[in-house]
Amino acid sequence: MTKTPLWQPTPDRIAQTRMTQFEGRLRQQYPDMAPGYEGLHTWSVANAATFWRELADEYGVLADWSGPDIETGADVVGQRFFPETRINFAENLLARGNPDAVAIIEHREDGRRRIVTFADLRHKSQALAGYLKTQGVEAGDRVAGFVPNGIEAVVGMLAASQLGAVWSSCSPDFGLNGVIDRFGQIEPKVLIAISGYTYNGKVIDTRQRVADIVEKLPALKRLIRIDNHSECPWSPEVSGIDWDDALQTTPETHYTRLPFNSPLYILYSSGTTGVPKCIVHGIGGTLMQHIKELALHTDLRAGDRMFYYTTCGWMMWNWLVSSLGLGATLVLFDGSPFSPEPSVLWDIAEKEQVRIFGASAKYYAACEKAGLKPAQSHNLEHLDALLSTGSPLSHESFDYLYRDVKPDVCVSSISGGTDIVACFALGNPNLPVYRGELQCVSLAMDVAFVDDDGNPLDEGKGELICRNAFPSMPVGFWNDPDNERFRDAYFSRFPCVWAHGDYGELSIHPKTETTPEQRGVLIHGRSDATLNPGGVRIGTAEIYRQVEKVDAVLESLAIGQQWEDDVRVVLFVRLREGVTLDDELAQTIRQTVRSNTTPRHVPARIIQVPDIPRTISGKIVELAVRNVVHGEPVKNQDALANPEALKHFENIPELQQ
Repeated sequence: MTKTPLWQPTPDRIAQTRMTQFEGRLRQQYPDMAPGYEGLHTWSVANAATFWRELADEYGVLADWSGPDIETGADVVGQRFFPETRINFAENLLARGNPDAVAIIEHREDGRRRIVTFADLRHKSQALAGYLKTQGVEAGDRVAGFVPNGIEAVVGMLAASQLGAVWSSCSPDFGLNGVIDRFGQIEPKVLIAISGYTYNGKVIDTRQRVADIVEKLPALKRLIRIDNHSECPWSPEVSGIDWDDALQTTPETHYTRLPFNSPLYILYSSGTTGVPKCIVHGIGGTLMQHIKELALHTDLRAGDRMFYYTTCGWMMWNWLVSSLGLGATLVLFDGSPFSPEPSVLWDIAEKEQVRIFGASAKYYAACEKAGLKPAQSHNLEHLDALLSTGSPLSHESFDYLYRDVKPDVCVSSISGGTDIVACFALGNPNLPVYRGELQCVSLAMDVAFVDDDGNPLDEGKGELICRNAFPSMPVGFWNDPDNERFRDAYFSRFPCVWAHGDYGELSIHPKTETTPEQRGVLIHGRSDATLNPGGVRIGTAEIYRQVEKVDAVLESLAIGQQWEDDVRVVLFVRLREGVTLDDELAQTIRQTVRSNTTPRHVPARIIQVPDIPRTISGKIVELAVRNVVHGEPVKNQDALANPEALKHFENIPELQQ
C-alpha cells in the first residue's frame, strides 16, 4: 500500500532550494548521474572525494588547498580527507556575514535579550583571541567553557579556534564530578566560567563549583570570569580576570590555518557507563559536514534566523553555531523551555521571525501534552522548517506539528550523534515528509541497516552502519594514541565498517506520478537498549510511541528484565499530576500497545514512578535503569541531570514476582 505524504514541497519551492542549485551544477558536470535524490546520493557515495571538493567550491570554503582530496589508508579508519590542506574554523564562520547584519540574538529565561552583529562578533572574538595569546594559548592547547548557551560561549569558541586551540564545553548544570570527568582528562590551559544562571525560575549559584573546578585542574593557567547574574557577583576569593577586562586586549587579527584534520572540538560520550569518552573532532571535517547539512539538507542561507533549543553540553550546539558560516543569524535561548511561560520558545520564534526551528522530540511531545497550539496563538509565517532530534520523533508528534504548529512546513527528524557531530539521516527540502520517517540518508554517507551477520537489509530492522569514510569521522579519542579504544567503539562489531549503535530500518517509497523515489529511515532506538523478549528484538521507541498516546502518561521508559531464563518487558510511566496508575489505566496502556504492535511488545509489568532519569542533554537512560533493576552499579551518576531519580527503581516488589 502506497503511503500518502504529510507534506510535499511545491515545484516552485523545490526550484529555489540550495539542494536543487547544487545538484543542477553537478549534473551539468557529471551527466551520467542517475535522476532524483537517490541518483545524487548514489553518485555522492561512489565519488565521495569529488563530492566534498565540489561542496567546498560551491560554498567558497577558505583554505590553503593542496595535495590529494583523500588519503587512502589500510582501512576506513586510516582514510583522511584533504590531508595536506590547511584551514581555520573561525575564519570560515566569520567570513560570510555582512558586518552590519545580526549574527546572534540571545534570549534568557529571565527576559534579557542581547544582539551582536557580525562586526561585533569578529571584534569580540579577535579581542579574546588576543588575550588568550597573552596567556600562552597556542595551536593544540585546550580552552574549556563552563558556560550557558549565549554570546560568550560563541565568542569563546571562535577565539580559541582562531588560534588553532581546541574548544570543549560543559553546560553549567553539570555537577562538579561531571565537569572534572570531562575537563580533567583534557587539561585545559584556560577556563571560561559563569557565576550563576536562572533555570525554571530559580537562581543557581555556580561560584563555589567554579572554585572547586579550578582547584581540581592543576594544568589550568587562567580563569576568565563571566558575571552572568546580578545575584551572584564574583568575589576576590575566586582568582581570575573578568570577561570585559579580557576583551580590552589588542585584537589578534591573524587566523592560524592548521592541517585539515587537526583537532577543533572535544565532545564527550554520555558517561553513564563509566568515565566519558573524549571524542576529538577535526577542523575541516566538522566545517564541511555542517555546511552540507545546513545548506543542502536544511536549506539554510544568509540572513535566515536559525533556532535550536540546546545547551553547550550537547552536540547540537556545535551544529547550530556552524550556521554562522553561511551568514545566518543564531537565535539562542538559555533556560527552561517552559519558563517563564510554556509558550516561551514559540514566542521567540514569532518575535525573531525564525525560519528554521529545532528542538528535541521530547519537547514537541511535551508541547502537545501541555495543549499548546502555536498555529492558533502565534504568527509563524516565516517558519519553513521544524527540526527534531535527541530521540525518534513519534508518528503522533508528526501529526501534532502539522496540525497544531504549521501545516506548510518541512518537518525534518534528524539522527546522528556526538560521535560524528553530524547526521547519518536527516531532512531534505526537496522530498515529501512521511509520518514517522526521516526523509533521507545524508549525502556522501554510505548508510545501511544490516542483520547480525552484517548483511544489508532492504526490508526489516537492523543495525545502522556506514560503509565509507566521511570528513566528520572523529580524529580519534583523547589519549588514545594507537586508536585502540576508538576502533573498539565503532569498528569492532563489523570490521572496517562504522557501527553507530542505532537500531532501525529503511522505508522505501517507489516513484509515483506525484512523488519521487525515496528511501526514508525509521529509527527504533539505541541498539544497546533494544529489548529481546523470546529472542525477538524490539526497539524501545516502538513502545514509547504507543504508550505516550495515552493522555494520562507524560513519558515512559522501557527495559528488558532478566526473568526465568528469558527477558520480560518492564514499563515505567510518569503520569500527569494527580493521576495514579490503577488496573484500568494499566489495561488501557497494554491494550494500546497490543492493538498497534504485537503481543511481544506488551509490557509484563507497568510501574508508576515520579521521575525518569535522563542525561544532562535530556536523553532518558534505559541502561542505567536496567542496571539498577538488576542490582548492578551505575558507574557514573554525575552524567545524569537528575541522578536522585534512580532511587525510584531500586528494590521494587512488583519486579520480584
